[in-house]
Amino acid sequence: MSEFKLDRTAFKAQTAAEAADHREYYQNLTVKERLRIAHYLNSIAFNFPIDSPPRMDKTKFSVRSRS
Repeated sequence: MSEFKLDRTAFKAQTAAEAADHREYYQNLTVKERLRIAHYLNSIAFNFPIDSPPRMDKTKFSVRSRS
């Protein structure tokens, strides 16, 4: 997680509307970069190491045939 650090020198005074408008920035990123950011944010939200995500508990699911 040391890959992402908060740059405290990069501050720009903005209105609330300008600060909330991130769409243009993320549209200019590649899909792979967006997925990498989403993976990082998930690791923060669910408190797991970014290089070791938790495995899905497959015992919670069952398979049935439709008749």
